[in-house]
Amino acid sequence: MPNVPEPIPCPVPVTSDARRVVVEPQGPVLVEGPVEIVLDDGAIARSDRFMVAVCTCRRSRTYPWCDTSHRRRERATSPPENRNPE
Repeated sequence: MPNVPEPIPCPVPVTSDARRVVVEPQGPVLVEGPVEIVLDDGAIARSDRFMVAVCTCRRSRTYPWCDTSHRRRERATSPPENRNPE
């Protein structure tokens, strides 16, 4: 039998209920709640709301939850072409 790697245990308990996730272009990720998010430091942020907006730009003052801070800053656009009539 070929060498089969051992499965890596998931750091978060897995539940059998699927959650719907919607990725909004230029915006947050919408997740059907309730949800728990494991943060970088291992802390858990929990929301019992029926729909949760998760920040992906890290501009939110209520991170990991989106507070629409991404709307206040415009995205950088490419500079206009330099058209010199000759």
